[in-house]
Amino acid sequence: MHFLIAFGRNATKCSLLISLFLLGCSNLTKEVDIEDLSAEEIYAKAEQQFESGDNIKAAELFLEVERIYPYSSLAKRALLRNALVLHQEKDYDGSRVSADRFINFYPADKDVPQAHYIIALSYYDQIDEIGRDQATTYKALKAFRKIIERYPESEYSQSSAMKVELAFDHLAAKQMEIGRYYLKNSHYTAAINRFRIVIEEFPTTSHTPEALHRLVESYLSLGLKNEAMISGAILGHNFKSSIWYNDSYELLGQPDLGSNANRFKGWLGDVYRQVMRGEWI
Repeated sequence: MHFLIAFGRNATKCSLLISLFLLGCSNLTKEVDIEDLSAEEIYAKAEQQFESGDNIKAAELFLEVERIYPYSSLAKRALLRNALVLHQEKDYDGSRVSADRFINFYPADKDVPQAHYIIALSYYDQIDEIGRDQATTYKALKAFRKIIERYPESEYSQSSAMKVELAFDHLAAKQMEIGRYYLKNSHYTAAINRFRIVIEEFPTTSHTPEALHRLVESYLSLGLKNEAMISGAILGHNFKSSIWYNDSYELLGQPDLGSNANRFKGWLGDVYRQVMRGEWI
């Protein structure tokens, strides 16, 4: 009898403890209304989500800071963080929207150059394979140039200049791919036009030596040996150590293709004097 009474009391205690435990769990899992939190608390939660790898949730919470506390000291920082997190998540459109809003809302802020850089980088990171349309590359160039011109002393100016060179190289590669295709299929005039673009518009890229050699091939195929000689002369004068010079040398059979570069006329002569020598006459 005493055993049964003791057991009953213990069972009652266990039931009470289980009930309290479940009630506690219920309270712990209850969703806290985001609007009941301070700007600092929401921002901290956003950073926690970012650290845990949940970029989408982090981006949402950063925007909540700006929405609920638009005039707080954390609002503008949260908006910029949102742009950065979305870019990392490869949501380039969303990233640009937030960065652009930052620029419009806080035009005098010290972080405006960074916002412009995020926009430029979003275009740059969307540059497709060489065979695709290059409109995005031009947008990236325009955005990077804006940073270089408006904020030359910012930490993003030098990086932008480097990205411009890489974007130029990408555009030159596109022209080279098309030019090689035309050359292979005996469309020599069309090929020349593509190689000319590389030489005139992207002379500092890594593709210029090959473009000059391909001009030698194209002009020789058309029977225009003088033009081929001009191309070879510029190649010999500026890129004599390249493999393309050796190939042109064999095609033209000249002892020194760069010895008479000064006397050539036409657009290639202009290229030599203006772009290579800096003689703007």
